[in-house]
Order: sequence, then C-alpha cells, then structure tokens
Amino acid sequence: AHAYEPLTARGLKGLVLGDGARRLHVSAALSAKASVAMSRFEAGSAVNYEKLLNNISIVRKRLNRPLTLSEKIVYGHLDDPVGQEIARGRTYLRLRPDRVAMQDATAQMAMLQFISSGLPRVAVPSTIHCDHLIEAQIGGAQDLQRAKEVNQEVYNFLATAAAKYGVGFWKPGSGIIHQIILENYAYPGVMLIGTDSHTPNGGGLGAICIGVGGADAVDVMAGIPWELKCPNVIGVKLTGSLSGWTSPKDVILKVAGILTVKGGTGAIVEYHGPGVDSISCTGMATICNMGAEIGATTSVFPYNHRMKTYLEKTGRKEIAELADEYKECLVPDSGCHYDQLIELNLSELKPHINGPFTPDLAHPVSEVGATAQKNGWPLDIKVGLIGSCTNSSYEDMGRAASLAKQALDRGLKCKAQFTVTPGSEQIRATIERDGYAKILRDVGGVVLANACGPCIGQWDRRDVKKGEKNTIVTSFNRNFTARNDANPATHAFVTSPEIVTALAIAGTLNFNPETDYLTDSKGEKFKLVAPTGDELPSRDFDPGEDTYQHPPTEGGSVRVDVNPQSNRLQLLEPFLKWDGKDLEDLQVLIKVKGKCTTDHISAAGPWLKFRGHLDNISNNLLIGAVNIDNDAVNKIKNQLTGEYGGVPDVARFYKANGVQWVVVGDENYGEGSSREHAALEPRHLGGRAIIVKSFARIHETNLKKQGLLPLTFSDPRDYDKIRPDDKISIVGLKSFTPGKPLAAVLKHSDGSSESIVLNHTFNETQIEWFQAGSALNRMKQLQK
Repeated sequence: AHAYEPLTARGLKGLVLGDGARRLHVSAALSAKASVAMSRFEAGSAVNYEKLLNNISIVRKRLNRPLTLSEKIVYGHLDDPVGQEIARGRTYLRLRPDRVAMQDATAQMAMLQFISSGLPRVAVPSTIHCDHLIEAQIGGAQDLQRAKEVNQEVYNFLATAAAKYGVGFWKPGSGIIHQIILENYAYPGVMLIGTDSHTPNGGGLGAICIGVGGADAVDVMAGIPWELKCPNVIGVKLTGSLSGWTSPKDVILKVAGILTVKGGTGAIVEYHGPGVDSISCTGMATICNMGAEIGATTSVFPYNHRMKTYLEKTGRKEIAELADEYKECLVPDSGCHYDQLIELNLSELKPHINGPFTPDLAHPVSEVGATAQKNGWPLDIKVGLIGSCTNSSYEDMGRAASLAKQALDRGLKCKAQFTVTPGSEQIRATIERDGYAKILRDVGGVVLANACGPCIGQWDRRDVKKGEKNTIVTSFNRNFTARNDANPATHAFVTSPEIVTALAIAGTLNFNPETDYLTDSKGEKFKLVAPTGDELPSRDFDPGEDTYQHPPTEGGSVRVDVNPQSNRLQLLEPFLKWDGKDLEDLQVLIKVKGKCTTDHISAAGPWLKFRGHLDNISNNLLIGAVNIDNDAVNKIKNQLTGEYGGVPDVARFYKANGVQWVVVGDENYGEGSSREHAALEPRHLGGRAIIVKSFARIHETNLKKQGLLPLTFSDPRDYDKIRPDDKISIVGLKSFTPGKPLAAVLKHSDGSSESIVLNHTFNETQIEWFQAGSALNRMKQLQK
C-alpha cells in the first residue's frame, strides 16, 4: 500500500514504514486521527498488525492447533489465508512480503532483471545498500574514497536505477545492509526478503527476514506473490543465562556444530524459552545472522523487552508500543509443535571457535589449541578481525574494547594484526564519540570502512603469500576455503569479537582466556577479566554522516545509462524457451567432488566488479570446484578436443559448438551465499541441468528461476555411476509434473548405458518457468 496521508486509528493498527525512514514517529498513535511524521519518507508500506492478527486467526482455525512464532508471521503474510494449502515441508506458500532489500553486488543483476521486466516502478518499498564493493587496504576513509572512484560507473547505475524505479539508495559508506535493516527497517512481525544470504539477521528484532536471489526480489518488487516452500520449524529452547566470556555468538556456534551446514535446510529456526531474555537484541541478531550457515530458511526470536529497548534507542518507540499491544502475534502459542527440538542451557555454554574451512566444525575455545596441534593447524595467529554484519554492534565493540583496555593498561598490544569493521555509519560514529575506536586503534587495530570487506574476500591482504599456510580468527559468519583472502592455505576460524580480541592479544590459538595467563610489559603474569560492554549507548546513537538518497516521487524522467562497451555492466538478453523436447546427450561438463558452495561456483573477491556483466563474470564459473576426474581445480577435459582447459573455457567451447551440458555434484550443492550468478552463469554458458545428491535451498530456487533443472539422485549412490565422459539424456519432460520423478539415461563411452531416477521439487508455476526459459520470461508472458 502506498500512502502519504495520515492514517486513522483503524488503519494504523500496525504501522507505516517509509522507504529509507531512519526514524519513524507516530504521534497520538491509535487515536481517532493518528498522524504519521517521517523523515526520508516515500511510498510507505502499511504493515497492519490487525491484518496480521486476522490472518493468523484464520489459519489457526483452519489448522486447529497452536502456532509457532514463525508460522504466525509467515502465514500472516499469505496472499490467500483462506484457500492456501498449508503443509510443513511440502506445499508452496504464496506470500506478500512487506519490503525488499538488496546489497550492491546482487542489486546490479536484480535491477537489470527489473529493467528487463518493463515495469515502471517497484510495487513494494525497496532499498539498495552499497556495502560489498569496498576493498579493505589501508583504512576506512582511504578505502572508501578509492571504492567510490573505482566503482563510480556501478554506483551511478544503481543510484539512477533506484531513482527511476522508486528505490531507496544507501550510498557507499552507509554500512552493511543487515545492520542498516536492523537499525531502520526490521521490526517485530515484518516479512522482508533480501538479496543476501545473511538477511535473517533481522530475526533478532522478531522479523521474518529471508535471503533470496535477485529474481525472487524482482517478483516481489513487481507485486507478484512470492513463493516459498512451507518451512519446517526447528525449535531451540534456551534456558539459563549468558555470563562471563560466553556470548550470543557461542549459541549459534554450538547450534552449527549440532545441526551442521545442511541441518537447517527447509526449516526456520525459532529460539524460545526463558534464556532468551538474557540476550540483547543485537545478540539475537548475531545468532539469526549466522543461522544461514546451517542452511536455515531464516531464524527468529520472540518479541521481548530487549527488542523494545532497541527499538526505542533507534528512534522507533511508537513501533514498540504497538508491538506491545499486539504481542500475541509476536510470540509462539503455548503448546505449539516443533519438528525438531534442541535445548541449550546458556549457563553451561562455553566459548566456542569453529573451523577451519567450514563453519560447523565446532570446538570449545579451551580445546582448540590441542586440536590444532593434533591436526597440524598453524597455532600462530596472523590476523584477528572483528566486526562484519554478524558482530559489529555497540555491545560487541564495547566488549572488545574492554579487553583491549586491559591489555593497554598492562603495556601490551596485539601480537597479531587486528582489524575492526563497523557495521554501519551509526555504529562507527558512536564508537568514535564514546572512545571505543581509539582504544581499539591503540591496541593495534585498524578501523576499516563501514562495509563487508574481508568477510566476503574484499581484502587486499599482503602479509602472507598465496599458498602460505597460516591462521586467522574472525568474528564473521563464514570461513570456506579461500573466502576471506583468496588463499586456500589460510585456516580461518569463526568466533566472537571478544575471543578474537583476546586471541589477537595472545597471538596464538593455544590460549584459553578463561584460564590462561598473559605476561605484561613488566614481566608480570595476569589474566584477562571477562569482557563487559553496554548493550546500547547511554546517550543516543550518533547517526554520523547522512548517506541516504531519497528517490523522487516521479522518476520516469531519470535516465539509467548502461554503456554497451562497459566491462562491468551489461543489459540482459532473455534466455531461450524450452523447445518441447527431452534434453538429449548432455555432455558432463564437470563431476564435482565434495563441498561445492556458491563461492566455488561463482567466486567473489576480485570478481565482484563484474556482478553487473553476465558474460564477464561467467569467466569464473566453477573455477573453485574440485574435478573428481583428476582432483584438480579449474582443470577439466574437453570431450570434443581431448585437451584440458578451465571450466568456463570448456563450457564456452561446448556452447559455441552447439553442445549443451550438465554439472554433477555432491551433497548440499550451492550452500553459502545467495548469489544468483551461480545460477545465471551455467545457464548463460549452455548448461541445462544440475544433478546432485542434495541442494542448498536458495541455490535450488535460483536455478529454477533461470530455467535450469536442479535434480537430485533418487538413490545417492547413482552419483558413482556417472563418468566424466558420459552423455546424459533427461527424459520425461513432455509430461513434466509436480511430484513425478524424471529419468536419465547415462550413455557411457564404452557403448553401454543405464537409467537412473532423478527427483525434483518443481511445482506447476516453476515448471512454467522452465518451459518459458526463465521466471522473468514467464513474467513477461503474463503481462501480454
């Protein structure tokens, strides 16, 4: 709903948010003539708690059972709560999210797709956040200025496209998308989708925030109901309370160790229980943020007084008052059922550190030194890095600074290099004002730009050579091979900011700050006292520099330039529609061995600059995947010439010679980032199907959106039957039906053949995407 005028009490029984409204003030809320005064207000999204409550009541009566919190918010956003079929883990829900958020790397392709749709303006409030393209080199100010110069063409494209199509634009330096959302847009009961896998960060404020690909965002921006397979619900019951060295990060580090990187697939993780109240709002956001590492659709906490305090401190007191009135919608029903239940006693939880190379390899900090020695992991820590979208709150920075201050008081500085990444301009300005930044610099830290930086590989690291074995510890969320610094020999460990700080001071993994001693500048032994830090600043946040661009009311006259000669931006050509025939004799491009994340399929780091140019970025297709034929990376056999080459080079050769191809993969294929380039690239270079043991949720959907066939082995052992030089025919497409498997005929080079069964999760709408060539093609068909 688009609204500028004041709302009546009945209309306001919820709230109105504006695109980019950093502060929302509802005066005389719920009065006969309640008025809304907003800064940075454009087309408002009316999110009506009364409507949410009404939809929940309809669904509860239909299902005749108590509802979990996640069910309340998800079902409360159903397009048709009366007629929608609802079955956890089985049916597809048609939903009406309240808003869309896009980070700059994914926004390029999302906006290019939206431009291709031919629509004049977004139908729901949407924002773009410039956080991914700023490389960490020297320090915040210098790195930001360099990014503005290097990325001027892309920033101009995003700014003008945002203005033309009614999208709010957060300029480079504003901060990381998820922190901006938490500070401005998330609130209890909202449903938001974001083109980044860590969008679930907003669950710390009682919101259902889900990471998606750009094509999904285009659907929502176009006003089309958005599809999501009805999630299962995993309950995590928290008892006891956090204290001492244990932090909110340790909750998700422990849960990741329990559920593994695929244990949350197809489910929402819902935290509840008396232990919740011992966690700050930003701490809850940390837990939800890293829930992406277990494959969860999203994570969420119930509304409580910690959220209320955060809303008040971020200028949204009136929203908190409304949430208080409608709290029934914002907490789980008594007696609700969880598909799986995990119980954690926070009073017994110890500090954890996870890694290397995967975020679910969990160790208590007290044991990681011995484990590292046993496994030959380097003990010396080269760099400690704190901040990121996961852990850059005021509380995080305060707790880290409390440890840094203790070291400084004893004449010590960090033995390891130390970097600090503020999550937003508001956090940066506030920690500068309150002295935290100075303490962190004095202990040896470098304060980087308000951006993703090293967390996503935007790090010009020069202290070790590529291939040199070394250890880093971070407060980030993801630690796949080569993710942070492009060095496959870097052993990256994920932990809390306070543990990173302590380990950076000690300089070694073999240090347990709860029990071990440091030696000060006078040669005296001392122990670090457990960290402390205020949950929120005693004074209001300092908002810092104003970095928000408000779109004009009418943007039709705004010109969006894409230079045909650009190597960074490229308008999209539609993919060809299905020809109505089975896919015969697909060449196996590569049979992937082991873990294959979206980092392996479409690397980030230096490749981020090509995110708006499909042909150029396709040159990184699967260059990080391990070829089972020779255990090599980016070295596959061209079956037409007999020569070996890089994956994208061979794919291009096949395409030029009219040969379509298929990728074969292992478990949880496509885990990690939501980047849809990992689906666009294989489609662009002639791929037709991806056949694996199992998929990560977002990637499977992205493949469907681009007209590819994501298929899974009915019998996982059939993976072993496929040979790298096979030709595969996928048959049964003329009767392609939801719930009905497809068949594949494997034609071996020795003349033999065999058939296998392939499962799929397509529904009728998604089959139409395949037949049309892509979801975007289908959208255009429906407009005619």
